[in-house]
Amino acid sequence: MPLMQWNEKMSVGVSTFDNEHKKLIDLVNALHDGIQANRTPDVLGKVLDGLISYTATHFKHEEEFFAKSGYPASAEHKKEHDDLTRQVLDIQAKFKGGATGTLSLEVLAFLKKWLIGHIQGSDRKYGPHLNAKGFK
Repeated sequence: MPLMQWNEKMSVGVSTFDNEHKKLIDLVNALHDGIQANRTPDVLGKVLDGLISYTATHFKHEEEFFAKSGYPASAEHKKEHDDLTRQVLDIQAKFKGGATGTLSLEVLAFLKKWLIGHIQGSDRKYGPHLNAKGFK
C-alpha cells in the first residue's frame, strides 16, 4: 500500500505542477516501498538520489515560473524550498556516510507531512496567480 496518494485536494490548478507533484509522490512511495521491503543500502541510495534530484528540478521549475510571472511571494516560497533541500541533503549525507538507519519510517512521515502541507498550503497559493498570467 502506498504511503501517500495524490488526490484532487492537492491540485494547484496548474497541470504542469500537478503532474510534477504526482511524480514526487511516486518517488516518496518508491522510497517507502524500498524501506518496507528491506532493500539494500545501494538500492535505497539510488531511490533517495532520484527523489532529491527530481525535487531540485521541480523546485527550480516552480521558481522559474515565479520569475516569469512576477509572483509576489516567490522569496518566501523559495525559502521553504531551500529549507527542505538542506534537511534532505543532510539526511542523504548521513545515509551515504553509513548511517543507513537515517532512512526510516519517521523520515518518510516527515517527507509526507512536508509535501502534503507544502502542496496544499504554499503551492496552492500560486495557482491563481499563475492562472491569471496564462499558466494552466
